[in-house]
Amino acid sequence: MRRLLLTTTLLMSLAAAPSVAQQNTVIQTENVRYDYAHVLRVTPVYQTLTATRMEEQCDQSPRADGGGDSRLSRVVDAVRDALGREQSSPGSDPACRSVPVEREFRRPIAYDVDYAYKGAKYRSRLPDDPGNRLRIRVSVTPAIAGTPVQ
Repeated sequence: MRRLLLTTTLLMSLAAAPSVAQQNTVIQTENVRYDYAHVLRVTPVYQTLTATRMEEQCDQSPRADGGGDSRLSRVVDAVRDALGREQSSPGSDPACRSVPVEREFRRPIAYDVDYAYKGAKYRSRLPDDPGNRLRIRVSVTPAIAGTPVQ
């Protein structure tokens, strides 16, 4: 009797299983796949940065001793400058002052990418250069009447 009851319960649960499965049917709202598009052109988008720093600027006037133009005095001055021992007389040092110097730097911050997929051309701004081909996400959903077009 116990065996018959167990078999009957098992058969009833198997018979009810298809109805339970039909009640839990999941409808996929979107069909997605991945493919590759051919890259036509990549144009970097640059950010321009300006940096200012203070540099020492010296007036290069001739020396007071009058020998500033001779070849020997230029060699002696070059040696003194190289050794860091400025031993000239007072008043012969060039006048130096700190002045702001601006420099501009450009760096790429994004890339405008033109690409083609199945005969249609597209453009997107991407954070990196994709190279010759671009991996794309292709999504297909049915158009339902009364749904606004986006």
